[in-house]
Amino acid sequence: MDNNTFVKTLSFYVDLMTLHEENEFKIKGYNNAIFNLERFNESLAETSLEELEKISGVGKSTAKAIDEINSSGQLQGLEVLKEQTPDGVIDMLSIKGIGAKKVKLIWKELHITDTAGLLECIEKGELSKVKGFGEKTAQNIKETLLYLEANKYKLHYSVAEAFGNTLADQLRQKFPSALIDVTGELRRKLEIINEVKLIIGTDDKSAIESYLINHELLIHRIEKSGPFNWRGIIKEGAIPIAIRFCKKEEFHNVLIQTTGSILHLSQAVKEGLNLNKILKEHKLVSESQAYELLKTPYIDPELREGQFEWQAAKDNKLPKLVEMSDLKGVLHNHSTWSDGKHSLRQMAEKCRDLGYEYLGISDHSKSAFYYANGLFEDRIEKQHEEIDQLNTELAPFKIFKGIESDILTDGKLDYDDDVLASFDFIVASIHSGLNMDIIKATERLVTAIANPFTTMLGHPTGRLLLKRKGYPIDHKTVIDACAKYGVIIEINANPWRLDLDWRWVHYAIEQGVKLSVNPDAHKMESYADMYYGLCVGRKGGLTKEMTFNSFSLKEVSTHFQERKELASNTLK
Repeated sequence: MDNNTFVKTLSFYVDLMTLHEENEFKIKGYNNAIFNLERFNESLAETSLEELEKISGVGKSTAKAIDEINSSGQLQGLEVLKEQTPDGVIDMLSIKGIGAKKVKLIWKELHITDTAGLLECIEKGELSKVKGFGEKTAQNIKETLLYLEANKYKLHYSVAEAFGNTLADQLRQKFPSALIDVTGELRRKLEIINEVKLIIGTDDKSAIESYLINHELLIHRIEKSGPFNWRGIIKEGAIPIAIRFCKKEEFHNVLIQTTGSILHLSQAVKEGLNLNKILKEHKLVSESQAYELLKTPYIDPELREGQFEWQAAKDNKLPKLVEMSDLKGVLHNHSTWSDGKHSLRQMAEKCRDLGYEYLGISDHSKSAFYYANGLFEDRIEKQHEEIDQLNTELAPFKIFKGIESDILTDGKLDYDDDVLASFDFIVASIHSGLNMDIIKATERLVTAIANPFTTMLGHPTGRLLLKRKGYPIDHKTVIDACAKYGVIIEINANPWRLDLDWRWVHYAIEQGVKLSVNPDAHKMESYADMYYGLCVGRKGGLTKEMTFNSFSLKEVSTHFQERKELASNTLK
């Protein structure tokens, strides 16, 4: 069990203790311990009870709980409370923005035990009358419930890709003569996957069907299946899965047909020809042959959305998409100076060992002190001293001094200009006040973008995919402002965010706005998320030339220095 799982388990225990009105001092003690354990770098699974009790901020009760999990695999107190709590009430704990105390009111005072009952209560106007809620809170909860229900059986791309690729590899090993690939939304690398889809070209369909029916992770849905389609669900999460069968000689035709969106397949390309017509008239020996017959360059699967790709292909301007090997550095990352899991040294050395030339450290600013240990001015000076020492030691690798500065409700950044000037770069992001309408939210972002110290706009909509909608913004206005003021836009690579949305990447590129693929890493392992951000960029046609962190260390240093000088001159 990794440390994050321990923290989640203990946090769940705290929520259940709150629901059941257990001792407040005990709950407070666990919360204090959780805060410190989030920053503990050693493996909790390998830490003895005696050593656990020595961790700063961790009391004996919490230490014993961790030790119990290590020795027995579970926490008895947690199991007891789970048995005493309706499943629907536990589901309510995952609703963003209400917390265990409000769930307790819903359960104990309104006697509601599931999300369906909660939604009915809101629609009748009863929840808004309960102290601590109000009409606005009730409506926010309703929107969240409806959003969660609509996305109940969907997957993040990162999860769907891992499952789809694993199943495809298993099938290839078991049936080496078959032609097998992922297809559909998964092959186009959409951020949210409604159905995990594979295609199999085979002359022995019955043997593969038998294998799928007996697969330990799948449940066959006979009523949904047909002669060419095997349908089922993934047991964990009830996620739909579809396997399309075809003959080997039809494989490339069916792969193109199942990969491209309806628009990509049906759009007229040359003299009334489109992919659908090509697929009807020709038996292909490769995917590229279809595009050759249309006299256009091959179009990568992730671009096949029917947006800009055909016009670009006809104009011979199809972009050469950015590759992982093009990325030279990793910007927007957190350390133990704020809410990160690993120290500045650990983050830097890991980044260097992965082959990158530079690291941008962007811990949270002071407005985030209470929820993310954000940095006040005195701690910024100390962090910069550590960065200077590490830069001397790790050269030529370099750590850039950054900050993720909160954008306040009026659009200002949360430090004075002299403090902002002490950083190499500023990532301006919104973390609070997410309920503004589109006009106010857009004005707020444009004001922050116009600040001469803003280098980069972080996760523009603040969305959490499948959990929370982003706040509404006029993307065109925001991107135009970034073009006007020379501000880079982040593609936040965290699989929960993937923000800037790929649908706006092409427009940003057209306006000359550089994009930076950033993992928003709070631990070393999250550097791997760069891949998912790269997928988003590629879907929007992102090239090496328009990717800011494909620039060399020297080029990035020059850009940051010029931006700082421009900001200082603007304020004179």
